[in-house]
Amino acid sequence: MVLQSPVKVQVLVSSVNKDTKALAEKMKIETNAVIVNQCDGYGYREWHTKSCRIQSFDMAERGVGLSRNTALLHAGADICLFSDEDIVLEKGYRDIIRSAYERYPDADMILFNVRVSPERRTYWNEQDKRIRWYNYGRYPAYSVSGKLEAFRRANVHFSLLFGGGAKYSNGEDSLFLKDCLKAGLRIYAVSGCIGEEVPRESGGSTWFHGFTEKFFTDRGVLYHYLYGGLARVFAFRFLFRNRKEMCAKMPLQKAYRLMAEGIRSQKN
Repeated sequence: MVLQSPVKVQVLVSSVNKDTKALAEKMKIETNAVIVNQCDGYGYREWHTKSCRIQSFDMAERGVGLSRNTALLHAGADICLFSDEDIVLEKGYRDIIRSAYERYPDADMILFNVRVSPERRTYWNEQDKRIRWYNYGRYPAYSVSGKLEAFRRANVHFSLLFGGGAKYSNGEDSLFLKDCLKAGLRIYAVSGCIGEEVPRESGGSTWFHGFTEKFFTDRGVLYHYLYGGLARVFAFRFLFRNRKEMCAKMPLQKAYRLMAEGIRSQKN
């Protein structure tokens, strides 16, 4: 699908227990947006500014995958950008996104840079490139944008088993990108930066509690679904590359055994 100008951009935000109107201001949202707020009840409200319409949905169910799917269900723009409550968007991010899709009119999805602290950085695009099966695994959901028509045509959605609030710790973003590639969507990564991660008010991640036994077992389960028969190979590669940080308190051999247990649990 070739987009016609002017391209409409919409931000899809997943949050937990937030005043969504204050959150939209904090995130510096400049376009239409859908905010799905996991809290203790249900509700809907919307408001308008000079440049955008914000829709806010409260839901009691937990799970970042569920909240992203809910936001995607209510999306209504040409381009959707997934985001989180701890992202502050760059001024003019709409134009950065539009420009990227003008450069790559065949793109169904484009992944952007977001500044994060060095210890949390998993990627940084120095130059534009195609995303394939071998280099999709490092991108968080808040880097992902895509054409709404392409998402609906491919019938893709986020896993309800992985991510904050779900059974297994994280990985819903990687699984989503895998499903998009499997569906034939064309994905690019570009060097444009659209925002910055800031510390959460509650402090820390909603799912990460250190390199615990559960962390490695859950990662093994994820690798089973990401890599199939090559899961053990990628598990060892992952641990060896990150051994200084991840294996400071737990021997690499034990971490690998836990990942292997996670992989094996899904085969059974």
